[in-house]
Amino acid sequence: MNTSNNLTRYILLAAVLPILASCASVESGMRLEKTASAAPGENLGPMPIVKLITPDLIAAEKLSKAQNDKQNISGLTAATKPYVIGNGDLLSILVWNHPELNIAAAGAQALSSSTALTGAQTPSAYAVDQDGQIQFPYVGAIKVADLTEMQARNQLAEKLVKSIKQPDITLRVLQFRSKKVYVDGEVKTPGNQAIDDVPMTLLEAITRAGGMLPTADQSAILISRSGSSYPINLPSLVRQGINPSDIVLKEGDVVRVRSRDENKVYVLGEVNAPRALNMVNGRLTLTEALGESGGLNQLSAAGKQVYVVRNANDAQPLVYNLDAQSPVALALADNFELNPRDVVFVDASGLARFNRILTLILPNAASATSSYYNVQSPRK
Repeated sequence: MNTSNNLTRYILLAAVLPILASCASVESGMRLEKTASAAPGENLGPMPIVKLITPDLIAAEKLSKAQNDKQNISGLTAATKPYVIGNGDLLSILVWNHPELNIAAAGAQALSSSTALTGAQTPSAYAVDQDGQIQFPYVGAIKVADLTEMQARNQLAEKLVKSIKQPDITLRVLQFRSKKVYVDGEVKTPGNQAIDDVPMTLLEAITRAGGMLPTADQSAILISRSGSSYPINLPSLVRQGINPSDIVLKEGDVVRVRSRDENKVYVLGEVNAPRALNMVNGRLTLTEALGESGGLNQLSAAGKQVYVVRNANDAQPLVYNLDAQSPVALALADNFELNPRDVVFVDASGLARFNRILTLILPNAASATSSYYNVQSPRK
């Protein structure tokens, strides 16, 4: 009986060993291969270009990034000009020494102590209609749209001179309601912001919207104007020595402050805490990404096989390979800047993959052996 049992064990061992030997070359889980062969009729898609992360590559990447980060905001700058009256604006008009012309009109209740002119004479409020006109005593309909305050004042004085000798007029915009920009996204109070006599710059619009939220990405601000979009990277502008206040908004512009959640980096594979990481104003280095993920798993990670997979909407994706076995590699990783949507993947070592295969096979083999012995053992 013992001879039979030993023979059975040898037979099972002989059957399992070839399986284990063949599994030594089998990869468990995710693995990035530098080369691959397609089966007949199988399309693997575009094969990636694998580049080793070296000092020369980092220098070339930094030069390319610096050139790509340069922003031309010439189309968004404009000389400061006086405010131009538009349809819907509310005008305050006072004709001095003629109280009969200063009877409060509709909307005069909007006047406050800060806007009311001194003296017993109270200015009247006139709303500019959809034709750009106001109705004024002794004059009738007069067009004031597309004029500055001084131009509108002079035109009204020319009309009144027929009825009043040397009219002394004060005209100002009481409420700015004709021109607006819209601020959306990661700001405290999204919505319309009225353009007044102070030029509406990008920073002014964001400030009026309550400022950016902590989740805002200052490197991902989008200005939409007349069907065109202009991406703005505020930290990059500052690094270039460009004042963001030089960006002047126009009527109808839409400003969207994007969230940091839209530009993430994904760290996968043999790290202690795989996760998706937010970039800080568009910047994150490979060292920071690995550090935020708990570092490489010392028991299972293959130090030579740290990869950065970058698609960038190209026909041929790029793969950067870092040999993290050397301490010098950490300095290289600290200078290697990631792009939004990059995937950092740390491959498993060969021993770790083989160990995982054993944990899958051996319990099944032991169970099969136990079942065989139970069948072959004589019944009592």
